[in-house]
Amino acid sequence: MRKIRLALCDDHTLFRLGMATILGQIHDFELVLEAANGQELIDRIARKTPDVVLLDLRMPVMDGMATADYLREKYPLVKIIILTMQDEDRMVLHLLEKGVGGYLLKDAEADEVERAIRKVMDDGVYLNEFVSRAMHRRMINKPTGLTTSTSPFYNSKVLLSEREKEVLSLLCDGLSTNEIGEKVCLSPRTVEGHRLRILEKTGTKNTAGMVAYAFRNNLV
Repeated sequence: MRKIRLALCDDHTLFRLGMATILGQIHDFELVLEAANGQELIDRIARKTPDVVLLDLRMPVMDGMATADYLREKYPLVKIIILTMQDEDRMVLHLLEKGVGGYLLKDAEADEVERAIRKVMDDGVYLNEFVSRAMHRRMINKPTGLTTSTSPFYNSKVLLSEREKEVLSLLCDGLSTNEIGEKVCLSPRTVEGHRLRILEKTGTKNTAGMVAYAFRNNLV
């Protein structure tokens, strides 16, 4: 079985050492790259391209936000999981809109880190309780009728079928394609077809961005 290739980007040496030890104990994980900042990561990523990058936000030289932008543009197939001490609601939604697959705080348990990696590999997004609460709080407290100038382009008005709304809602609940298919009695291929049509209608590029769109536009 092919191992999941991981990169870890964080400027704290002791944290990287601890995470490397944890990840090294999982038989099908392989840590192929460690970096102390975003610039170091992108300088080396072409030689050892990972499947998933665990990315801190606050780093010298090149921070996590700029690094995520670069990865989304140059390496769109590489999944990104933010692993940070910053628990700001606005940051969660903004990063999901950018296509980041997961957002974990550094006090997360080791089994949640493993679960998040597997989830973003399988489904493109991992929505834990912290992220869901943050997104709901952000939507409740946002000014009505306004969007931020830094938000990426989305189709502002879309017409979704009832089935597409159902699939979108279940995706926002963190269900996988197979789980959605079982719940609504559809084949995984049909569910994937609905997901792709929702992406096209909303103008989003991946599941994480689509989930952010749903919350921003009060669809869930």
